[in-house]
Amino acid sequence: MENKQIKNESITSRSEDFAQWYTDICKKAELMDYTSAKGFIIYRPYGYAIWEEIQNYLNKRFKATGHHNVYLPTVIPESLFNKEKEHVAGFAPETLICTIGGQSELEDRLIVRPTSEVLFCEHYAKVISSYRDLPKLYNQWCSVVRWEKTTRPFLRGAEFLWQEGHTMHETEEEARTEALQMLEIYDDLGRDVLAIPFSKGRKTEKEKFAGALETYSIEALMPDGKALQSGTTHYFGNGFAKAFGVQFQGRDGKLANPHQTSWGVSTRLIGAIIMVHGDDNGLVLPPYVAPTQVVVIPVAANKPGVIPAARELAKNLEKTGLRISLDESDKSAGWKFSEYEMKGVPIRVEIGPRDIENGVATVVKRNDGTKASVKLEELNDYILNLVKVIHKEMYDKALKYLLEHTTEAHSIEELKDIVDNKGGYAKMMWCEDQACENKIKELTNATARCIPFNQIPFDDVCPCCGKKAKKVVLFAKAY
Repeated sequence: MENKQIKNESITSRSEDFAQWYTDICKKAELMDYTSAKGFIIYRPYGYAIWEEIQNYLNKRFKATGHHNVYLPTVIPESLFNKEKEHVAGFAPETLICTIGGQSELEDRLIVRPTSEVLFCEHYAKVISSYRDLPKLYNQWCSVVRWEKTTRPFLRGAEFLWQEGHTMHETEEEARTEALQMLEIYDDLGRDVLAIPFSKGRKTEKEKFAGALETYSIEALMPDGKALQSGTTHYFGNGFAKAFGVQFQGRDGKLANPHQTSWGVSTRLIGAIIMVHGDDNGLVLPPYVAPTQVVVIPVAANKPGVIPAARELAKNLEKTGLRISLDESDKSAGWKFSEYEMKGVPIRVEIGPRDIENGVATVVKRNDGTKASVKLEELNDYILNLVKVIHKEMYDKALKYLLEHTTEAHSIEELKDIVDNKGGYAKMMWCEDQACENKIKELTNATARCIPFNQIPFDDVCPCCGKKAKKVVLFAKAY
């Protein structure tokens, strides 16, 4: 049975003002709050709980592949930071610098970490001396600070939460394998937890991370046609290791510099979840990342037997191992329906006097509002299956949008039309000349999001310059 959802009037419509719709959800779903320091937000319990589910998944995957969690300092001495010139040049405009400690000016100013490559290298120089010490597979969960001019909750902040993996390897092959392995874990996160299909591939030279030899990324496509870089992995070669004196005695007895990677995803993923799945009634959370997967709501709670029945139902549902919540507050059932729709809880189970009499419960799906009357003895199996159904429906919907908004561009005019009017990815053949990449950005404000791994050429020449085309590239406007 279909439930026609009524538009929540406290949220701006997506079609009316997408940016305001996003901000409304961040606030009204109680994901975050602003502070008096511009760009620094409070992660409220519900928003942080989503991040915790992402952490839980990734921690299991990281540890299963031999990685260890560590924690390094928040600040980096400027003298240390300046050792890697290319890296410094990339981050210099975004750094927050501490100049005074207590009552004294600091001789060596402290940079609040924008990322931690240099700290890890300093540490690795002390603990790596032999090939037997390799690989070093470290990850940390922390916050970083980047002095952004324009900020938006979760998507771009002066401070954000993330994980950053930093690893050292004996050989180039091992390091490259690591960078690609971690990208696959991020891709799995999107498909299996967030219900978001990612486009993955290598960044162009222009778009790669400062100091990296190669950068790989996962890109998500938003409903407004813009791309969101959702995670990156990097192969650094041994440039950082040389700059910071990280050496090991190889199997041949000679000194060598290890090969390095780094990789990370951030709370930007929460922004991706909001935008990809949300609707005019609020959040729509994929079941596997939702802090509450099933909420039980008593209907006509003042009637005899309703609250005890709801408690028994919730207790029985806990046997499924899902995250169950029972709301027996004195707020009206209608208020609760609206509240949990706003918060995107995937499944709502209602039980009232008529349900009790018939031995059933009413089950409502958040992603499409459909209702079903389910016998109580069949409820657990029904809910467990419904979680899988909802996840697949949400993933398939996002994938359909991605495929429908990935369009071949055979000329600059077509590319401009795709970017400006249709939205999404303009898939174009490219000569690998940065001048063409720059020209496209100048004409359209679109950037090369990635060079997809699955290269299927479709034109012989680059539409921008007429030279021989070498790679398929996805161009799009981006957050």
